[in-house]
Amino acid sequence: MPPGQTHTYYPCPFSRGYGIPERQAWLMLKIFAIYRFMAGSLFVMLFYLRFGTSTLGTYDNTLYQFASLGYLAISVVAAPITLRHRFGYAMLAQMFIFTDIVFITLMMHASGGIASGIGMLLAISIAAGGLLIGGRCAILFAALASLAVLAEQVYAIQTRSFEPVTLTYSGMLGISFFSIAFLSVILAQRAEQSAILAQQQAQTIARLEGLNRYIIQHLQSGILIVDGERMLQLANQSALRLLDLADIPPTLADLAAPLQEAFGLWRDNPEQDFAILHLSGDREIQVRFSVLSMDGEALYLLIIEDIALYNQRLQQSKLASLGRLTASIAHEIRNPLSAISHAGQLLSEAPGLPAQEVRLTEIIQNHCQRVNCIIEDILKLSRRHFSHKQKINLDAWLTAYFSEQKFDLGGRADAFALAFVRTGLTACIDDGHLKQILDNLCANALQYGRPEAGKIRVVVDLVDEQPTIKVIDNGPGIGGEHLTHLFEPFFTTSHKGTGLGLYISKALAELNQADLGYVQDGGKSCFVLALANAENTVIEI
Repeated sequence: MPPGQTHTYYPCPFSRGYGIPERQAWLMLKIFAIYRFMAGSLFVMLFYLRFGTSTLGTYDNTLYQFASLGYLAISVVAAPITLRHRFGYAMLAQMFIFTDIVFITLMMHASGGIASGIGMLLAISIAAGGLLIGGRCAILFAALASLAVLAEQVYAIQTRSFEPVTLTYSGMLGISFFSIAFLSVILAQRAEQSAILAQQQAQTIARLEGLNRYIIQHLQSGILIVDGERMLQLANQSALRLLDLADIPPTLADLAAPLQEAFGLWRDNPEQDFAILHLSGDREIQVRFSVLSMDGEALYLLIIEDIALYNQRLQQSKLASLGRLTASIAHEIRNPLSAISHAGQLLSEAPGLPAQEVRLTEIIQNHCQRVNCIIEDILKLSRRHFSHKQKINLDAWLTAYFSEQKFDLGGRADAFALAFVRTGLTACIDDGHLKQILDNLCANALQYGRPEAGKIRVVVDLVDEQPTIKVIDNGPGIGGEHLTHLFEPFFTTSHKGTGLGLYISKALAELNQADLGYVQDGGKSCFVLALANAENTVIEI
């Protein structure tokens, strides 16, 4: 049985809908077994010790001795069986009620009938039957007890054993049995409804707790809960990932020394609830502090975010502003640029134009085209400044990309060799942005990567749990001086380039929580695009 789940007994064969929780059922049965043992002991002790005047066994000593000793013996034997759960619950409970009806009726007859008052003890047994077994069985026990009392009275009248009491008393006692049975059934049903409601509420709370735990564990932001002694109470997987830890340490000091120091500074100055921390490996995180009041206990909430995510939001805001700017630039520059280009073209067609002036018109046309290319590249930043990420299967997507890009790559798609070190990888990225990034990387590789020396390799692999696309060409590589400015806008080593291709690719990668970098692989140039793993389910807030 799963932890926390309670088994339910349905002891009455005539009322399958009436159930009793296992723990509650055995507890009540143990209490009733103790009551039976105490009652049996009193029956025997009061008969043999004879305290004052007693009606016990006044009519038939032998029958009373047999009934009282038998009742006590059954109670003594049943007590350890009940305490150790040796037999089934329903069988034991039914046996207790049936033996009570039989033996108490016998002791009542041996003591002079209804007038002895022993018959009233059957009311306790009927009430116990309603609680222990319930349902229609409680009515059955009341009927059996009433029939037993009536049968005893009829037998006494027929045999003239003793002066019988009128049958009215027997009828009143039977009515009381049924009343007690109905009352116990009603109380048991209410208890059952309360137990069902409590169980449903417990299941709802457990489900909500599970959902909260799932959400916390899969948040993109790291969550830490710390008490006043700086002991960690909770840490989600994102926090461990951002802090590069495998397990949750016991204290904040064991988690990260800069984090503990920032937490102490915040405790001294609560107004400064924001900090940027530098961790090992040139990693940066930002932390926000707040206080949680939980039933008088002061707990502290630390929200950890990757600076890359923070930069992504800034980048998105920057691209949105840049989009509005470039729209106005395109309108203001393209019209006069078009006029200049058209005038230069008309001037070049003038008859008798000297060769020197023809050369000047060519310079005008070339530079007009270059300015127009710059405007086109800048506009690419504003066309889709929001990322519509989706789950992409890299195997199928890259295969389709190179099969469809024959014309976009100048008819040189055969210059590329696609290789999958790991297959079945999925990435979370805007497919339009991914295409734009690969267009720029492949165009650079064709222009600077010496494709005549060998195929340009596009390698797909899984590095540090991130799907990675590497574009490896045969170029001589980029020097240290140029490397520091590689992804800056308008930086280019070609007089024909605009210097915006790699800058746009870098910006689009960061917009999709990816990273575009450059390394040298065996003396060859290699651009590495590390994508967000779609299999790592995180909730962005």
